[in-house]
Amino acid sequence: MELDKDLCIKMNDGNKIPAVGFGTYSPDEVQKSKCKEATKVAIEVGFRHIDGAFIYGVEEEVGQAIREKIADGTVKREDIFYTGKLWSTFHRPELVRSCLEQSLKKLQFEYVDLFIIHNPMSLKPGTDPIPKDENGKVIFDVVDLCQTWEAMEACKDAGLVKSIGVSNFNMRQLEMILNKPGLKYKPVLNQVECHPYLNQSKLLAFCKSNSILLEAYCALGSQRDKNWIDQSVPVLLEDPVLGAVAKKHNRSPALVALRYQLQRGIVVLFKSFTKERIEENSQVFDFQLSEEDMKTIDGMNKNRPYVLLEQFLEHPQFPFRDK
Repeated sequence: MELDKDLCIKMNDGNKIPAVGFGTYSPDEVQKSKCKEATKVAIEVGFRHIDGAFIYGVEEEVGQAIREKIADGTVKREDIFYTGKLWSTFHRPELVRSCLEQSLKKLQFEYVDLFIIHNPMSLKPGTDPIPKDENGKVIFDVVDLCQTWEAMEACKDAGLVKSIGVSNFNMRQLEMILNKPGLKYKPVLNQVECHPYLNQSKLLAFCKSNSILLEAYCALGSQRDKNWIDQSVPVLLEDPVLGAVAKKHNRSPALVALRYQLQRGIVVLFKSFTKERIEENSQVFDFQLSEEDMKTIDGMNKNRPYVLLEQFLEHPQFPFRDK
């Protein structure tokens, strides 16, 4: 899982993924136009990996940003690695392709480079992305994830996606896919919350043993979206231990947190709507953490996630119940 000269990592299907990706999730208060402009800035400073999702609601803006940078000659389509995600109301196998096709239409792309199951929790199909009953309780659906995976494989065979993977899966759920009779394609990666307060060391070891990449979201902590985030978890980038390592290297805590993941063989995502921070994060390849630094940051682990997803706690496939 070494970086190549293009700062990419080879996945188990032979395709390559840029080691650092730009996230496009936008809290409700952030205007969609800001996401578009930030995506353009990320491409201009050299990022080629764009992480999106059906549920984010900004695929039209992100697609437009990418197409504008193609039109002005900054990049070609094949230079961009775009990740899309299958939302939970589309887990039934007959609905999987329709979710992907809706994303492709919004993006105005012929294919996405990576398509992943956003989380293992199936919800009732319909127009509401988070369907609820009259009491405000989320309406779950019961779907065999192995059948969902077969439909993902069919999307790859159809040429609509180049690689397929999962997100927010625990080891038990990964094993369920890996042990599926007639498995055609292994997941290339598992995208999960991962940062120094939740370093996912056991899941990382499991994934490495099965040639599955781990990809980190919330790598810098969280932007404090009150809908999903545990407000009691300390602000990662204000941690004095991380700050001391950053000062030693004359770098920001954010850069150190990103570099930490890269040196563990993890694909890492960040998001920002500030040009200066996007530009700063492009410097993540310009320095190296020592073995001592890595052990120091390892010691920050608290097994504390920022993301709670309490609305889904009673779902039979809720992934964070397992240790």
